[in-house]
Amino acid sequence: MQLTPLPAFSDNYIWLLNDQHRLLAVDPGEGTAVLNWMDKHPGVQLDTILVTHHHADHTGGLVELVQATGAQVYGPALEKLPVPHTPVAQGQSLSWGPLTIQVMDVPGHTLGHVAYWTQPAGQAPVLFCGDTLFSAGCGRLFEGSPAQMLASLDQLSALPADTRVCCAHEYTLSNLKFALVVEPDNAELQTYAGQCQQRRSQSLPTLPVALSTERAINPFLRSRQASVRQSIQQHWPEASDDVSAFAALRQWKNEFQ
Repeated sequence: MQLTPLPAFSDNYIWLLNDQHRLLAVDPGEGTAVLNWMDKHPGVQLDTILVTHHHADHTGGLVELVQATGAQVYGPALEKLPVPHTPVAQGQSLSWGPLTIQVMDVPGHTLGHVAYWTQPAGQAPVLFCGDTLFSAGCGRLFEGSPAQMLASLDQLSALPADTRVCCAHEYTLSNLKFALVVEPDNAELQTYAGQCQQRRSQSLPTLPVALSTERAINPFLRSRQASVRQSIQQHWPEASDDVSAFAALRQWKNEFQ
C-alpha cells in the first residue's frame, strides 16, 4: 500500500493511498491535482474519498472528482458537504480492499471533524487527522471549545506510537518556531526542527511524522508536561487546570509572531 502527500494550494496536502489498481483520496480540496496524478498512474482508479471536515480547502474538489470517477464519499455525520456522502462517526469502521478504517470523532477545529485510522498489513498504521493535529501544532478552534480539542488530541495521542500522522497542511516549520519558544530546552524538539528545516530546504514534505515524535515535541500534546505548563503559567498564571492551560497555549499560539 503506497501513501502519498499530494501538494495542493499553497500548503495543503491531499493524502492518497493506493495499491496497483485502487486509489483512496483524503480531503481533496482541489480535484485537478488528483486527476493529474491519476493521468500519471494509468490503471489506478479513484473509488473512495474520505473527508475530515467541511472547510472548502478540504472539499473543493469533491464535485469534480465524483463527476469524473463516481467515487464514493465518506464524511462527518454532523457536517454538510457539497456532494452526497455516507455519514460516518465515532465507532464506525469502513472497509477498503484489505483495510479496515476506523472513524474517530475529533471536534475542536470544527464541531463535526472526524479522523481516520488504519493499519495496512506489514506497515505502520496511518492516521488521517485533517486539521486537528499538525506536526508541532494543532488546528485553530473555529467552532469547538478548548475542552473538546484537548479531548480530541488526547484520543489521537493514545493511538499506537508508530502511527504515521498525515496532517492536511505543511505548517511544520511555523509551528516549530512556537514550540521552541514554549520548550527551548527540549533536545528532541531541537533535533526534529533541524531535520525539518533540511527537508523543506530540499522542497520535501515534513510529513508523515511518527506519533511518537509528536508526543515528544508537540506542545499541544504535551500541555500537561511540567516544562510546557511552566511556560504557559509565565504568561497566564491563572491557567492552573488542564483545560485552561490548553486554552491559554492555543491563545498564545494565535497571537505568536
